[in-house]
Amino acid sequence: MACSQQCMPEAHVTGVPPSVAAGVAKSGTDPASAIPDSSDSGGSRSRRHNGTIYVSLVLVAASIVACFLLRGALRSDPGHAENETTLNLDTFVVNLEGGNQRAYLRVGIALTLSQPPTRKDAVPVAPLRDAIVTVLSSAQPEQLLTSEGKQKIKKELLIALQERAPALGIENVYFTEFLVQM
Repeated sequence: MACSQQCMPEAHVTGVPPSVAAGVAKSGTDPASAIPDSSDSGGSRSRRHNGTIYVSLVLVAASIVACFLLRGALRSDPGHAENETTLNLDTFVVNLEGGNQRAYLRVGIALTLSQPPTRKDAVPVAPLRDAIVTVLSSAQPEQLLTSEGKQKIKKELLIALQERAPALGIENVYFTEFLVQM
């Protein structure tokens, strides 16, 4: 069946210069015979385009392989616990006991849980936040400026949180953000 403009419009002829595609659509000839041979500039341009596609595909494949290898390396890290679950809490801003001066603490906290919570023992966010605010607001600003003071407040937080939510199995407290303003 010969092609006509109705069954093969110019927009559907790909990889062919527009002038050749227009001639194919008008004459009704086979599109494969109308494609220029590789000796003219159009053919070499097409080969360069194909080369770019192949290089792009190789780069994409290489990045996917690298991603899987990196992911596997992180999983095989002996210090990385497979069953460890981290619960990130919203940032806290609390007033600190500072005598006559005003002091504030802005802190981000993440908790390490022994296992992910199930539906029946969902995370009790309100009691956790209450325990954190209570412990943090009782701290002295000067105490929080030292590393010993930060470690002490972490231990106090861990004890308070374990008492408030024993079902969560809280194992550690991490500060993800820590700013004392005096």
